[in-house]
Amino acid sequence: MISVHQLTVSFGGTELFSDISFLVNPRDRIGLTGKNGAGKSTLLKIFAGLQEPDAGTVTIPAGIDVGYLPQQMIHQCGKTVIEETRTAFEHLLSLQREIEHIDIALSERSDYESDGYMKMIHRSTELRERYEILGSGDMDADVERTLIGLGFAASEFNRPTSELSGGWRMRIELAKVLLKRPHVLLLDEPTNHLDIESIQWLESFLKDYFGAVVLVSHDRAFLDNVTARTVEISLGKIYDYKAPYTRYLELRKEFREQQMAAYRNQQKMIQDTEEFIERFRYKATKAVQVQSRIKQLEKTERIEVDDEDLTAIHVRFPPAPRSGTIVMEAGSLVKRYGEKLILNGVDIKIHRGEKVAFAGKNGEGKSTLSKIIMGEIPYESGTLTIGHNVKIGYFAQNQDEIMDENLTVFQTVDNAATGDIRTKIRDLLGAFLFRGEDTDKKVKVLSGGERSRLAMIKLLLEPYNLLLLDEPTNHLDIRSKDVLKQALLKYDGTLIIVSHDRDFLDGLVGKVYEFQNKLIKEHIGGVYDFLRKKQISQLQELERNTLPTGQTAKRPVAEPKEKKDNYLEKRERDKTVRKLSAQVSETEKKITRIERELETTEQLLAVPALLAAQEIDQMSEHYKHLQNRLQQEMEKWERFVAELDGIGKKHDGAFR
Repeated sequence: MISVHQLTVSFGGTELFSDISFLVNPRDRIGLTGKNGAGKSTLLKIFAGLQEPDAGTVTIPAGIDVGYLPQQMIHQCGKTVIEETRTAFEHLLSLQREIEHIDIALSERSDYESDGYMKMIHRSTELRERYEILGSGDMDADVERTLIGLGFAASEFNRPTSELSGGWRMRIELAKVLLKRPHVLLLDEPTNHLDIESIQWLESFLKDYFGAVVLVSHDRAFLDNVTARTVEISLGKIYDYKAPYTRYLELRKEFREQQMAAYRNQQKMIQDTEEFIERFRYKATKAVQVQSRIKQLEKTERIEVDDEDLTAIHVRFPPAPRSGTIVMEAGSLVKRYGEKLILNGVDIKIHRGEKVAFAGKNGEGKSTLSKIIMGEIPYESGTLTIGHNVKIGYFAQNQDEIMDENLTVFQTVDNAATGDIRTKIRDLLGAFLFRGEDTDKKVKVLSGGERSRLAMIKLLLEPYNLLLLDEPTNHLDIRSKDVLKQALLKYDGTLIIVSHDRDFLDGLVGKVYEFQNKLIKEHIGGVYDFLRKKQISQLQELERNTLPTGQTAKRPVAEPKEKKDNYLEKRERDKTVRKLSAQVSETEKKITRIERELETTEQLLAVPALLAAQEIDQMSEHYKHLQNRLQQEMEKWERFVAELDGIGKKHDGAFR
């Protein structure tokens, strides 16, 4: 669907990537990864036709639609939420108009055998098939289903978009891209403005999507749940593996170890050969052998070891001064914005040393309570008490907006630093990858990830015993998030963190406070314990809501036989789908392992000097055996996928 051939792009004198080539195939689920600034967003812009490469080509066949969601964009105002979302179907109306135009033209022609007439027939057929795929459902129902999936309440559909925050407007843009159902979806950090429940809905949608998906994300759990292929940009090269992100890391590590082993073996062979040549260069009796070794060296294809990007931020929070046992306590707390009630009688108590998460849908009051704790906004009634000797370090969700954009990186830190730490500002900036001329950059030219790192530096300037972090990972790459997580695990103070990143929260927090219906509910355990309980709770609520009026859960209503039969049929079908999906997944893992082993064997066979004659024969037999196994596994995979597709076609319509 998309062919990338020898693509080269430079930015600001730095080469982002050089001479890269790969294909995006139909139904691909590709996670485009790499450090901040590696060129991921640039590559998506090139795919979307918004930027030209310095060299190379990107080929997209005619008739292939591309839908693109950037990280940031200018939002249109003047419509309500549902009116703006409905504009996604403008392309359907355009298709309809073109079909009508061709129909009229065909009715006026009589040259039925001509090439022109046949081209119009083919075009009409193509357009009708496309319209059938995109427009056969109920447009309004699709709009409502998508908006609700992305976190909008039905009561908000008629709100003017001008009243919404940038994050909620981005959800509308995401809804529009999904509703257009293009052949290729390009999504740049689609989860940045979503809560956990909306992320899970998007995961489900993308898994079943009919087209190809290429997404940039720093959310490891999201990548693992959605993608089946990883393309990483690192130091100007790409590494392309048919595996989700976490499995890709394992495969890359295995490949690098094999590459290093082959490199070391070759280097030893080269050294031994050079020593032999040097020792016997002038011995007439060894002249033939020496010449043979010289030719052998000249023909040897040198193994090159890929460069590895080892740069990373180094974070260690200062030791936390001892605080009182109760760090923060709220009782019957009420907060309104105008007439809108946000928190209604909230009770919460956080003890010294606890690491807790604030979770829930956007707009339920997580950031509001954070600002109340910081004293940035008032509350209407109730009590809020900050404990004895509590010193709070705060990372705001809009940290990038509240920095002075006209200051340089160095000035931003220098203005906030006091005492002995001022002598170590350069070292601190270097630890966060601000080196050399980077320290003289103004804040306004920094990327989102760079601003997040700069804000994190400010938290290290003083010893805090309560860290209150509101979405600190939104703009950090995966490696930086891992380093920050390790630092927070070692932090000996109290931690309150607002985040939708399940992988980041996993193992970090021991308690989750759920914000829902203007109240807070305490859940003991980690984030996945909370999600499991939440799912069970939702299922129980669904069961209660489906019972007729006057019935209770203790007296279930008898279902008609037809419904029971449908249920049993669905249960059996779901069981079959799960089994086939597991077989597909297991077969893909086997295929990946065999392909890696084939690649390693090819590399060894390409350097016969590393092997004895007997080993070469054995390796060649092993190579043939691997090829046969690969063919068998590919045939099994195709059979399993065909069975799955058959079930999917028979019971299609989940989205519509």
